[in-house]
Amino acid sequence: MSTTDTDLAGWNSKALDEILANDTGRPVLFTNARILTMDPLIGTMTGADILFVGPLIVAVGPSLFTAAQDDNAIVVDATGMTVVPAVMDTVALAGGRAERAQHIATLTPGNTSDLLVVPEELATDVPGALATLISHPQQVRALVAAGRPVLWAGSDAPGRATAPALGIPASPDLTGSPRVGVWIDQDDFLHQELTADGRYDETRGGRPHAYQGRYWIDGDRIDYLDDLGFWAVGYFRGDELHHVGYIMHRG
Repeated sequence: MSTTDTDLAGWNSKALDEILANDTGRPVLFTNARILTMDPLIGTMTGADILFVGPLIVAVGPSLFTAAQDDNAIVVDATGMTVVPAVMDTVALAGGRAERAQHIATLTPGNTSDLLVVPEELATDVPGALATLISHPQQVRALVAAGRPVLWAGSDAPGRATAPALGIPASPDLTGSPRVGVWIDQDDFLHQELTADGRYDETRGGRPHAYQGRYWIDGDRIDYLDDLGFWAVGYFRGDELHHVGYIMHRG
């Protein structure tokens, strides 16, 4: 019987429970899988293991099982499965990255533990595995993002993160936020006023109201939607606001 025809409900259910309850930093080991690392040095391995701790991949290759047991790892039996990066580097697939260090989203020690697990027959290569995720998510054994399950055994993992609602959100009320106010770059060229009603107003080179629109703050990221219709982004770094090459401080 094909692995795609079997009942998925109990696939490594005990391991899933352990991962969801893991708040002590226990390692997680997916073992005995075919692993398409997409790393040009490591390549593809069969009968191999991938070990991660939280959001970080710490080892990949054969014979990790014993060491993982020594470290009280949570073991997921991935026999008959293929493990691929959950994010595809299309530039690398097309041969457009000249150096290994430029490759992103590979299953390499030191990278983020974003991985996808599907039956071997549905994953001859990385695009095939990702196509299974899109067209037949019920066949996905595991989708892990930064060490946390998103899908498991063809279903949503309990407590999984949910995507933001589609569409432009309402302007937030930022009354009292320390990020509201006028931000000025070191050359006094750009003045950007962020108001508590979620609006911004830029003065550039003495030209008032050069750009105006809405903004949203998510952590240290600020997204701008100009009234002209284009989007832009900035980042708060301590007491600085970095935006399209400008470094601003509160005025």
